Amino acid sequence: MLVNPRHPALDVAFKAVAEPTARDIRLDSPVLSPSQTNNEAFQIFTAHPQLVGLPVVEAGRPLGLINRGYFMDSLARPFRREIFDKKSCTAFMDDAPLIVETSTSIQDLSFLVVDTGKKALTDGFIMVENGHYAGMGVGIDLVRMISTMQAQKNRIVMESINYASVIQRSYLRSSRGDMTATLQDHFVLWEPRDVVGGDYYYFSRFDDGFFVAVFDCTGHGVPGAFMTLIMASALDHVLTHENRQDPAAVMATINRMVKVSLGQVTEHGEPESGDGAAGAENDMKSDDGMDAAFCWFDTQTNVMTFAGARTPVLVSRNNAEDIDIIEGDRKGVGYAGTPMDFCWNNREVALEKNDCAYIATDGITDQIGGERQIAFGRRRLKELLRTHRHLPMSEQRNALKRVFYSYQGAHSRRDDVTLFGFRV
Repeated sequence: MLVNPRHPALDVAFKAVAEPTARDIRLDSPVLSPSQTNNEAFQIFTAHPQLVGLPVVEAGRPLGLINRGYFMDSLARPFRREIFDKKSCTAFMDDAPLIVETSTSIQDLSFLVVDTGKKALTDGFIMVENGHYAGMGVGIDLVRMISTMQAQKNRIVMESINYASVIQRSYLRSSRGDMTATLQDHFVLWEPRDVVGGDYYYFSRFDDGFFVAVFDCTGHGVPGAFMTLIMASALDHVLTHENRQDPAAVMATINRMVKVSLGQVTEHGEPESGDGAAGAENDMKSDDGMDAAFCWFDTQTNVMTFAGARTPVLVSRNNAEDIDIIEGDRKGVGYAGTPMDFCWNNREVALEKNDCAYIATDGITDQIGGERQIAFGRRRLKELLRTHRHLPMSEQRNALKRVFYSYQGAHSRRDDVTLFGFRV
C-alpha cells in the first residue's frame, strides 16, 4: 500500500529546518518483472552481493520486494533450485512492502519504518514518484541519515546555547566589576549545570554600601537562564536609592512584578481568567519563581540587612568556633503558592573586621556523592567553610571546589551551583 503520511506534531518542531527527504537516500537498484524467473533473480543477487532486496516492477508499478536473505536461504534447501528455478520470481516476493513517495520527509519515513517492525529496516523499502517506481532505500542509509541530521541539529542547538551563555555572562559583567571595585577579599563560584543555568548573582555598589543578591530560579539550562534574565531585569528596575536598604521590600516588589509578568495574576492581584478555554489556560499558567537571598551592607556601620526566600546566609565570625546560619522566610519569590502581598522579613547582622559572610544555592548542599552516596548537606558545607575561613577568599574557593568535586566523583551534577563569599 502506498503511504505518504503527515505527522502534525513533528511539523512544528522541524519546519524551520530544511529537512532531507526519502529522495536523498534513494538507490538505483536492478529490478525484476513478474515474467522473470527465480534463476534470474539468483544471478542478480550473486552478481550484486551488496543488494538487500530486489524490487519487482510491472509497467512501472511496483508489485513487491524480494528479500535477499529469505530468497537465498529458500533456494539453498534441497531440491529447491530444481523446483523453483524456472518459476516466476514472485514466488518468494513480499507483496506488501513499505512503499513511499520520494518526497516523504525523513522524519515521516523513520516513523513508517518503525511501524513496519523490523521488516523495512532489514528488507528495505520501495520509492515511487506519482505511483511509478523510482528506486529503493535501505535501513542502514536511513539510520545514517537520521544520525547525521541529529548531529547537525545538536550542533545548531549547542551553538545557540553557547551564544545564550555569552548573553547570560554579559549580564554578570557589571556585577563582577562592582564587586571587584568594592570588596578587597571575596569570591564567586558560579557553575551552571548545562552551559547556561538558573542560578545568578547580582551586585551593585553605592556610596554608603552595596546590595548583593544570589538567586536560584526554577529549572536549569535554557528555561532557568530565561528566568534569571527576568529576575535580573526586575531587580535592575526595582532597586533604587530609596529602597536599597530594605531588601525585604525589594523582594516583595519583585514578587508582584514576576507574578504579573508570568500571567499568574492581574495587576490588581486577581487570578488570571481564561477566555473560554479554561482547561488549556490553566495548563499554560506558570508556577515559576526563585529562591533568593537579598542583602544590603552598610559600609559605615558594617551592618548587613538580609531578606531570604528559602535561602540562608552563613556567617563565620572571626573569633567564633562555629558557623552561624541565618535563615530566611520559607516562601519563594514569584511562585503561584506565594501570595501577591506576601512580606518577607529583614534580619540585621552586625559584622566585625575579618568576619566572613556566604550565600549558597542548594546546588551545593543537594549534590549526591561520597562513599554513602548521599547529599553534600549543610553540615559538610559548614565544616568546610569553618576549616578554611582563615585563608584568603580566593583560596577558600579553590579548597571548596576541590572537596566538592571529589565528593561528587562520578555522579552527574544535579543542579546549578553558586556560592558567594566576602570578608569584612
